[in-house]
Amino acid sequence: MTSTQSVRIATPTADYEAIVGVDLVTRLGDHLREAAPAATAALLVTDANLPETTKQTARDALAGFRLAEIDLLPTEPDKSIPTWQRILEACAAHRLERSDCVIALGGGIVGDTAGFAAAAYRRGVNVIQCPTTLLAMVDASVGGKTGVNLDAPSGLLKNFVGTFHHPKRVLADVATLHSLPAREFAAGLAECIKHAMIAGPFAQPDLGQLLDDNLEAITARDETVLTELVTRNITLKAAVVATDEHETSTGAAGRALLNLGHTFAHAIETLPGLSHEQGKGLLHGEAVALGLVAAAAYAVMTNQLPQADLDTLLARLNRAALPTKAAGLPDPAAIVDRMRDDKKATAGTLRLVVPHPDAAATVTSNIDANAVLAAIDTIRV
Repeated sequence: MTSTQSVRIATPTADYEAIVGVDLVTRLGDHLREAAPAATAALLVTDANLPETTKQTARDALAGFRLAEIDLLPTEPDKSIPTWQRILEACAAHRLERSDCVIALGGGIVGDTAGFAAAAYRRGVNVIQCPTTLLAMVDASVGGKTGVNLDAPSGLLKNFVGTFHHPKRVLADVATLHSLPAREFAAGLAECIKHAMIAGPFAQPDLGQLLDDNLEAITARDETVLTELVTRNITLKAAVVATDEHETSTGAAGRALLNLGHTFAHAIETLPGLSHEQGKGLLHGEAVALGLVAAAAYAVMTNQLPQADLDTLLARLNRAALPTKAAGLPDPAAIVDRMRDDKKATAGTLRLVVPHPDAAATVTSNIDANAVLAAIDTIRV
């Protein structure tokens, strides 16, 4: 039987547990009573792609609470202010009090949007994150970032509206990953691979080795290995968040390091007409995979990373069935223009997270513009 593991996330403003294991959704009511003892009601925000059996398990586990439910479409256009408002209206219709709880059961889009609604409703109510995708388990559910996209004239701006609002608890039930489509599962591995590229300063240098040694078991959804993988990734993220809760540092231990590859990824993620070996369009993790390649290629071109490290990255992405190139990308200059809308940009000046040897990275605004253009071309079919 797979053992349950727990990681403590401690910041200046929050202290909570992320619990990783099997069949945690069946005990959701018990965890709600522990994490928010005064709660008598809950709004269950679910992912439209979840199997009905998973949703019913959650409903059954929450027997005894006054329960309402709302279903969300987990797409980037639906991660929006109107969707956020719809959750707020459901909270009000259900008459949630500040002692009650919003429960996010789904992937990162559900968790981010529901978490943002919980942060805003009555100036903040409890939220429990129950991620059901690998990507959300290892990344989005931990650390308190919440938000939605902004539909601006220049295009969809990723996560431009939001706030920090930590959950009372995170429940990562790896059994829910069995229903995840292969492409969605692989997208989560991109964040694990990203974490392996920054793990050195956070005492997790064996994260890359865990991936290399167990990738077949991971993709086969072995629950014991998945529990270990998710736990180690959360442990890494908890260490990063503890050093820089609100992403104000640009140092070697700052939270911005978690955005490795994301400046490129966010610029291409919502572009229409892209395709690659795994299919059409880009899932978030697939965009991150491409962004990691571009960031590593940039580092090689500027003599900050040996070619061997880029080769290792490409091998991991290939084994994980993640794209390393995409067709349909626009001119590199157009992509760079979109990159200037990234939240890490300052006064329109581009900043990049650049990987370095020994699983380290830095944030820099001293950018070689020609190398950025050339790096984008390396991910073009």
